[in-house]
Amino acid sequence: MESANPDQPALEAALRHSVAYLRSLATAPVGATRTLEELRDRLAGPLPPCATDPEQVIDELAAGVEGGLLGSAGGRFFAWVIGGSVPSALAADWLTSAWDQNAALYACSPAEAVIEEVCGAWLKELLGLPPDASFALTTGCQMAHFTCLAAARNAVLSARGWDVERMGLAGAPPIRVLCNSHAHGSALRVLRFLGLGTDCARNLEVNDRGQVEPAALERALASCPDPAIVLLCAGDINMGAFDRFRELIAIARAFGAWVHVDGAFGLWANASPTHRHLLEGVEGADSWATDGHKWLNVPYDSGYAFVAAGSAHRASMSMRASYLTHAEEARDPFDWNPEWSRRGRGVATYAAIRELGRRGVAALVDRCCLHARALVAGMGALEGAEVMWEPVINQGLLRFPDPRPGASQEDHDAHTDRIIAEIVGTGRVFVGGTTWRGRRCMRISVCNWRTTEADVAVAVAAVRDVLAAERG
Repeated sequence: MESANPDQPALEAALRHSVAYLRSLATAPVGATRTLEELRDRLAGPLPPCATDPEQVIDELAAGVEGGLLGSAGGRFFAWVIGGSVPSALAADWLTSAWDQNAALYACSPAEAVIEEVCGAWLKELLGLPPDASFALTTGCQMAHFTCLAAARNAVLSARGWDVERMGLAGAPPIRVLCNSHAHGSALRVLRFLGLGTDCARNLEVNDRGQVEPAALERALASCPDPAIVLLCAGDINMGAFDRFRELIAIARAFGAWVHVDGAFGLWANASPTHRHLLEGVEGADSWATDGHKWLNVPYDSGYAFVAAGSAHRASMSMRASYLTHAEEARDPFDWNPEWSRRGRGVATYAAIRELGRRGVAALVDRCCLHARALVAGMGALEGAEVMWEPVINQGLLRFPDPRPGASQEDHDAHTDRIIAEIVGTGRVFVGGTTWRGRRCMRISVCNWRTTEADVAVAVAAVRDVLAAERG
């Protein structure tokens, strides 16, 4: 007689709690309802002196976090740029944990190594990138930037006769990074990780649409004797702005500069026939970084790095050791990303692309853009609201001016932040604030497959009710 599976009760408990949580997303408050002190009281305690039944651990864990989770997996979460998880990707992520493979090498997990090969090919086709570009699956766009810019560092220094992987940075030619001034902090943070330092970055002049001016790039490159990396935006976090890639990349090429594209979510516009014009010429860059846990809607954490010069990519990441089993014909993921021990991140990506298909990804992108425009238009039409930026894709900005006569800019900023807090406090919708062109704004971001027209209506009604209450 077979013995009972010791994993089963805890797994069934996890399934029960997961299904209940996902079912609650449509009606539960989107923001957290428990305080820091309450969560610590529920979850903290002395180190357990002895074992606890696994099912009890899961039941108590689910009870302990209740009220302390954001409804970011649901359709009424519009802060930051956080997607949900399509059903197959969520289920595949559970399988990934159950299989518990180290996806560093083909030898460690042949199936997951092949899954990554397939994902790389599919992603490049979806995103309109060169089919011969190398790729890596990372923890997110932060580490995708790290991977791409490590390859860039290798390439621009190799062109000056410097082997940075062997010789380090001490005494190396300095590198200059020329950035769209709206560059995301994750890309700039990587400059610290790579030993380049943030002082190497210089912001480039942008126009009122958030695009680098070609003349500004040409002037900067002409006056820069150092090896140069140009950082361009495909969908900045406030405006969803896209640089003019074809024009800018041609200028960078003329000066021998490396071009890296931050496409954390905006690169997915290339999957949509409606929006891909925004990315015209982007395929001519040297490297690209994007996220899977944004618009592809796979679970955290998932990022993708792509590099046109595979030799520079591999040289910056790969290593050899006698105690490892290196594949000769298959692809070892270890050669292309900064992680050694790693989970099979490609499994959820594979499932999501299979579930959605080319048309489904395009429809998801288009639907989110339509919802973002409807949200900004609906909220912006309310008394007491002002549209600051209409969405180009899925990002929009509003603010809430202080209605008092003679109110200052500081008053408008404070009033906007207060209204944002009150909107979140309703529990009906979750939004966030940002500073844009010196003014505090409410930012709308839509990239969840669950968001519906009904969710848009609930969100607009929540803002309407808060503004009406403010007027008394």
